[in-house]
Amino acid sequence: MASNIASGAARQRRILTVGNDPGTAGEIAETLREHGFEVDLVTTGREALRTALAMAYDAMTLDRKLSDADGIMVVRLLREAEIELPVLMISALSDVDEKVRGLRTGGDDYLTKPYHPDELVVRLEVMIRRQDASHASSGTLLRVGTLEVDRSSRQVTRSGVVIDLSPAEYRLLLYMMEQSHCVLSRPMIFEAVWGYRFDPGTNLIDVHIRRLRKKIDTEGEEPLFHTIRNKGYQLGA
Repeated sequence: MASNIASGAARQRRILTVGNDPGTAGEIAETLREHGFEVDLVTTGREALRTALAMAYDAMTLDRKLSDADGIMVVRLLREAEIELPVLMISALSDVDEKVRGLRTGGDDYLTKPYHPDELVVRLEVMIRRQDASHASSGTLLRVGTLEVDRSSRQVTRSGVVIDLSPAEYRLLLYMMEQSHCVLSRPMIFEAVWGYRFDPGTNLIDVHIRRLRKKIDTEGEEPLFHTIRNKGYQLGA
């Protein structure tokens, strides 16, 4: 039976599962899919960071020991990049000090092996509910002109028309709406949305702004995206 939080929500909850052992990680992914979650699976810290920065997830399960990194390092880098993704750390290390390290670094919960699959699912559900409640308490609706973003459902509309965005486009739009009427330089956008130092040789930002403009500043609507010469971009009516 699917869990209430996964099956009862308006959209399917998406989990990033990170595990050093493909067999064990695959079992976790299969368990979560049986409970109604959508799951992406990666096996290294590098892949975990790249995927979490590029895609939108509701939570992450993270093996403490990875082939290329310690899970604690992965969590630290996520938090430094201001990624609020709830993280459930999974480890055979049951020492209290190890649990404290993981939680103090930025992990949201710590599950010790061996564990029952139902406990894994319940802990994820609790983390997601807590994150949803946090967003709700801070206000879920952002509005600039006729453009609206509901952070609780991640739905984007303009004049009531639903706009389909990729995860990266959504993260970029959310950041620009939170900073509406401010002129945002390319380095500011790059570090806030992608978590990397700006590479002047990339046109990643320009490509995503162009795609957002095409989807949002449609014919008959007042332009919201503005290019400020030699400075960057600004979102505002």
